[in-house]
Amino acid sequence: MSFSLISRSKPKHRAADKVAELKQQLKDQQAETVSAFGQLIGAADTIAILEADLADVRAKRAEAEQVVVCLAADLDERTEERDQALADVATLRAQLAPFLAADANANAITVPAAERDATAFEDQATAPIDVRELQARFTAGPVVSLHYSPQAADPTHIPAPAA
Repeated sequence: MSFSLISRSKPKHRAADKVAELKQQLKDQQAETVSAFGQLIGAADTIAILEADLADVRAKRAEAEQVVVCLAADLDERTEERDQALADVATLRAQLAPFLAADANANAITVPAAERDATAFEDQATAPIDVRELQARFTAGPVVSLHYSPQAADPTHIPAPAA
């Protein structure tokens, strides 16, 4: 019997195949380790940058708190000064009031009651308006009869006064 006629299937568990598979797994794990190490170094750099930023923020916060304390102290001082100035103004007004009243009384403008200079033409009294014609017009009845008047349709028509 010849060996060429026997078909052999590929052996499934050869040692060389297992070694090649393990070598490939080792290469993959080394690549993953290098990638993880790169990520670790990148994370460390990011952490260092963030810590520096945190230190800057804390320093600026402390400076801002100091500025706020100084501004609050200035505001309190200004408020006290304002209150003192308002009290001084009230005192001075009370002291000045009699002088203002005396000046107002001394320089008062007085006009005698019921006296008016009517000698100029424009100051003459006017005559009362005669309203009898208006009263006569409106006591005569409606101005326009809306039922039978031919002018009722014409809005520009002005009726003649009642006789």
